[in-house]
Amino acid sequence: MSTLAGAVPRPRRRWTDPNAWHLRTKLVLATMLLLVAICSVVGSVLYASMDGFLTQQLDTQLYQASHRAAEFGSVAQSTVPGSQTPGASQQNPGGSTPRPDPLEARGQGAGTLNARLHDNILDVAGFISQDGQRVALRNSDAAVLASVAQTAVPFTSGTQPVPVDKNLSVGHYRLVAVQTAAGDIIVTGLPLAAKDSTLASLVLTTVIVSLGGLVLIGLVGTYVIRKTLKPLDQVSSVAANVAQLPLDAGEVALAMRVPPSAAHPGTEVGNVGNALNRMLDNVSGALQARQESEMKVRQFVADASHELRTPLTAIRGYTDMLKMTEKLSPQGSESLGRVETQSLRMSRLVEDLLTLARLDEGQPLKIAPVDLTQLVVETVSDQKVIAPDHQWRLDLPDEPIEVKADGARLHQVMVNLLSNARKHTDPGTTITTGVSRSATGEAVITVTDTGPGVPQELQRKVFSRFTRADKARTGTEGSTGLGLSIVQAIVDAHGGSVELSSRPGRTEFAVYLPA
Repeated sequence: MSTLAGAVPRPRRRWTDPNAWHLRTKLVLATMLLLVAICSVVGSVLYASMDGFLTQQLDTQLYQASHRAAEFGSVAQSTVPGSQTPGASQQNPGGSTPRPDPLEARGQGAGTLNARLHDNILDVAGFISQDGQRVALRNSDAAVLASVAQTAVPFTSGTQPVPVDKNLSVGHYRLVAVQTAAGDIIVTGLPLAAKDSTLASLVLTTVIVSLGGLVLIGLVGTYVIRKTLKPLDQVSSVAANVAQLPLDAGEVALAMRVPPSAAHPGTEVGNVGNALNRMLDNVSGALQARQESEMKVRQFVADASHELRTPLTAIRGYTDMLKMTEKLSPQGSESLGRVETQSLRMSRLVEDLLTLARLDEGQPLKIAPVDLTQLVVETVSDQKVIAPDHQWRLDLPDEPIEVKADGARLHQVMVNLLSNARKHTDPGTTITTGVSRSATGEAVITVTDTGPGVPQELQRKVFSRFTRADKARTGTEGSTGLGLSIVQAIVDAHGGSVELSSRPGRTEFAVYLPA
C-alpha cells in the first residue's frame, strides 16, 4: 500500500541566511559590531594622537641635540679646552683646522647619534651607548647618512631641518642634518625604539581592554536582550499553541492567553501581547457564536429528519397500496413510480442526516470485536450482486484482522466506500478492497478503483457534506453528497482517520483504525 500522506518536514535553519536568525542573535551581533567599530575608531584616534605627541616630543629633543652638536662641532678644536683627542690629526689629513667630535657635546644622552660629513665624505660617526661609551658606526651606514645629508639646511638660517626615519645597523633612528659655516654637515639622530615600544604597548593595551570589554558587554548584553525578549517568546508560544488547535469544526475551548506580564500596554512587546489577547477574545467569541449557530442548525436538521420519517413512510405505504388496489393508466403508473423513487431517495437522505446528527451528538458506539476480513468479504459480495458489470477483487491477509469497533457502523463505512466507487466509475472498472496492518500496528482498509480519478480541486473537500462530483463522473445513480461525510464521522468516532489518494487511473481510500 502506498503512503497517502505524511507530515511536512520542518525546514532546517540555515545559519548562512541572516533572515533565518533569531531576533536576539541579530541584536547581539549588531551591538557587538557597533562596539567593535567604536573600539576601532577610538583605538585609531588614540594611536594617532599618541604617535603625534611622541613624534613631536622626539623632534623637540632631536632639534635640541642637533643644535648642541652643530654648535659644538663647528668650533675649532684648539679653542676647546681638553677637546684634543688621539687621532684628531688623522681626521683632517689635509691640515685644516681640526674640529671636535659633535658627539662630545655636553648634554647628549644615551642613544644619541652624530656624524660629520665634509664634501659628502663621512668624517666621523658614532653613537652613545647605554653605559655612556662612544660606539662607532659601521661602514654600511655611510650611504644612509649621506642620503640624510642631502636634506641639510644651514645652521645659522633659523630654518628647522626636516626629520627623516632611517634604519641603521644600530636600530631605527630619526635623523636631521644641518650645515655649519665651515661647510661641514652634522647629522644628528635619536632612536625610535622608545617611541615604537610605547606605541606597541598602547596597541596591546587597547586590544586587550577592547576584547575584554567586548566579551563582558556581549555577555551582559545577551542576558539583558534575552530577558527583555522573554515576553516575546511567551507571545510566540501562545500563538503557536493556538495555531495547532482544530478550529474548523466542533466546540473549541480557546482559553490560552498571553500572561499579564507580557501583555502590559505601553511597551512594544506588551502592545503585541495585548493585541494578541484581544484578537483571541474576538476569535473565541466568534467561534462560540459559530458553534451555537451550528448546533442550532444540527438540531434543526435532526428534528426535521426525524419528523420527515413518518410522512415519507406513509407516502411509500400509500404508493404500494395504490399499485396493488388501483388500476392505473400507463402515464399514471409512470408518475406513481417516480413518486416512489423520489420518496425512497428522500428517505435515504433523511437517514443519512439522522446518522450524521447522532454522530455529531456523540452517541456512544457499541464496541465489540469485529473481524475486518469477514466484514470486507460480506460487503463486497453484496456489491457484486448490485453491480455485476464491475470487476470486484479482494486483497486479504492470510490471518484474520480484528479490531474493537462498532460493527454496524463499520459496515456502513464499507457500504459507503464501495457504493462511492461503484457510482462514480464506469462499467468494467476494477475495484479492489484490501485489509492489512500498517507498520505502527493500525488496521488498514483500502478501496482502490481504476476509474478516472477525483478532480484535484475536489480532493480537498471530498469529505465535506453535500459534496458531489461533476456529472461526468456520477454515473447513472444519484448521490446525496453525504456518504463520505458519514465515513469520516464514523472513523473519527473510532479514533481513526481516512485518507484519499487519487490520480487518473487509480483512486484509493484508506481507513486507519487503532489496534
